Amino acid sequence: MTKNLSVFLILAGLVIAGALLYVVVAEDGDELPVGFVQGNGRVEAEQVEIAPTNAGRVAKVTATEGSMVAAGQILAEMDIDELSAALDRARAEVALANQTRAEAEALVVQRESEQRRAEQELDRATALLAGQNISKTIFEDRDTTHKVATAVLGAAKARVATAESRIAAAEAEVRRIEAQIEDSALVAPLPGRVLYRLAEPGEVVGAGEPILTILGLENVYMEVFLPAREAGLLPIGAEARIVLDALPEYAIPAYVSFVSPEAQFTPKQVETLDEREQLVFRVRVRIPIDLVESRIEHVKTGLRGVAVIRLNPSVAWPEALEQRIPAELFE
Repeated sequence: MTKNLSVFLILAGLVIAGALLYVVVAEDGDELPVGFVQGNGRVEAEQVEIAPTNAGRVAKVTATEGSMVAAGQILAEMDIDELSAALDRARAEVALANQTRAEAEALVVQRESEQRRAEQELDRATALLAGQNISKTIFEDRDTTHKVATAVLGAAKARVATAESRIAAAEAEVRRIEAQIEDSALVAPLPGRVLYRLAEPGEVVGAGEPILTILGLENVYMEVFLPAREAGLLPIGAEARIVLDALPEYAIPAYVSFVSPEAQFTPKQVETLDEREQLVFRVRVRIPIDLVESRIEHVKTGLRGVAVIRLNPSVAWPEALEQRIPAELFE
């Protein structure tokens, strides 16, 4: 008898709380206490497409639809056979360019020796010519030999510079291919849930063609549309509560993270034509990330509900909107 009475009292309490909450967040905005506004919406999150930077064949897809993924987790891998062969060739080009530079540097040493000898011969010929001990023809031959040696030395040094440029180009090609190989492992940029698996191993996909779609759960929010009279009073960071249709007896803490600077007509998903013909401002109410992370496995998008926003921080929240979701509900 006592147990049945306890169950009855619990159910009665939930009915009363639900009724009170319904009154607070009823569709008629006049039911809210002064200092609060509300709007209908649904829970949303950012979608991220996982796609290769280069066209190729899919080698492996490790993620499945509906699975949770962590930031940095490898979700898919592209075939890298061609890239591996290209990398081997690029590394061989680097080795060849280094060998060419070594040969050019050795040639420079030889040409420097020849140029110094030609310069010494020219100096002696200049002295002998001054004493009229050699003919002018011999002096001119020595001068020509010196000029040729100088030019040949310059050409040898140019070959060294060319070889160094080829080395830089070959090394850059190695880095480019290595980056492509690294990019062939597609990782999750943020924690989330796999929404769609769009390609399977063996399929050829183009550059930028998505293989997976991830529902990012770091930014979970509800967008509502408010008239200018209400949206104009909203400060960024204003405290809010989200009440889901699936859990009408509980309120989820949130805050205003964005207010559109431009008015628009109410989107088509709003039920009545009269409301759709009104100019409104889009307002995003975001759930704190720490709250999302603590229950990330239970976060689901598409759930409809109501967002209640407090315009006046000095006004206390209605008791029904302070009913937080208990942790044991998800155990």
